[in-house]
Amino acid sequence: MGPAGNLRLRVLTEEETRRIHGTALRVLREIGIDVHDDETRERLKSIGCQEGEKGYLTFDEAVVEQSVSTVPRELVLYDRNGNVAVDTGDATPRFSPGGNCIDILDYRTGKHRPCVLQDIVKTARVCDKLTHIDLVLSLGSPSDVAPHDEAIQTVHAIVENTVKPLAFLGHDETETGQVWQYLADVAGGWEPLSSKPFAIDLTGPTSPLKLGAEACRRLRFAAGRSLPVVCFPAVMPGATAPMTLAGTLAQAGAEILAGIVVHQMERPGAPVMSGAAILPLDMRTGSICYGGPEYALICLATVDYLRDIGIPSWSGSGCSDAHTVDAQAAAEAGMNMVTSILAGTSLTHNLGFLSSGKTGSLEMLVLCDELAGMASRIAAGITVDEETLAYDVIKHAGKTGKFIAENHTLNHTRTEMWNPSMFQRTPLPQWVESGAKSMHERIREKIEAFLDE
Repeated sequence: MGPAGNLRLRVLTEEETRRIHGTALRVLREIGIDVHDDETRERLKSIGCQEGEKGYLTFDEAVVEQSVSTVPRELVLYDRNGNVAVDTGDATPRFSPGGNCIDILDYRTGKHRPCVLQDIVKTARVCDKLTHIDLVLSLGSPSDVAPHDEAIQTVHAIVENTVKPLAFLGHDETETGQVWQYLADVAGGWEPLSSKPFAIDLTGPTSPLKLGAEACRRLRFAAGRSLPVVCFPAVMPGATAPMTLAGTLAQAGAEILAGIVVHQMERPGAPVMSGAAILPLDMRTGSICYGGPEYALICLATVDYLRDIGIPSWSGSGCSDAHTVDAQAAAEAGMNMVTSILAGTSLTHNLGFLSSGKTGSLEMLVLCDELAGMASRIAAGITVDEETLAYDVIKHAGKTGKFIAENHTLNHTRTEMWNPSMFQRTPLPQWVESGAKSMHERIREKIEAFLDE
């Protein structure tokens, strides 16, 4: 084990990602993409794309590789104080909630109900306090706001309650344009916003093999202003893509690459990252399996693929198919959070998801913040150098056993050992004496404390 931060897990070999990339290029070359925006179609034709069967545009490999070559290898987001919050070039894992859940699990009542705007206000306030949340998403979609106002009202709620950077979604390019204009006003203009961006738009292709008009326009708008964007498809194996995970990733790769071409042709070098929301289905129920091992596997594989072709990526974790914050939720989230950050992606989102992505939960989000601390410690690995090998300490204290009195012990206690903020480590008598509080109780107290500040 080398320097801390080098602990990485690969699912795919470089040869396997080459084969996946080759298949993605073949899909683009021989099948093509259904591009729905006329202006974007003409622009694509002007750089070498051609009309294929049924109006699909085919992409020559040279066009794709040229676009990929201009994608910046790092993407940086800042908080509104101008501090770096997310840097895809460093080894520190970063975390974010998910967004746009229909329902919220009310932490006070334990009941599921439609999300309202005040829930997003609370989410932003809690995110602002959580140590390991670096990028803020809404968790839910407000049911008490008109559809055409959802995006802007959601962003207002987040910006007014945290200085951390945010990710957002819009129904179309009009809503997204309103959001970007508001953010530019907050930043003091377009140039300050693009030089130190504190927001990122989430958009991309529609599976199978489609680039909708609004995705094309949003990608081009962001590129034209040098504003960051995540270009990623949502794919369901067996429904909107092949049943096999390798085939799904090859198709998703083609869709991602088409979006990258649209983005980079507008302004080569504009900031963009990707990922694939590849969501395995339980064919018995039709439910998405966010908590299943296949979701963790395909997230790992997507990171391998995107890293090998040179595109910054984000991944998904901290999510569960359970409907409440129970043993299943903790087990599934713990598993997919550890595997996600071991993939080496710099940003993992969807923390706080329950009910296969349909329910957002502040309790789940707070639990995932604790899991994020544990998972980050695992990803940091073990540093091996003269200081940590501690020969002189062994020489001095090895025969007396008084290591606890050594300065070396004091100096390294906080960096070598992860200390939980909520997980129980006190002896049984002290736990009973302090009220024998369950994890649920401790989580709810923490939420209340955050919201009361």
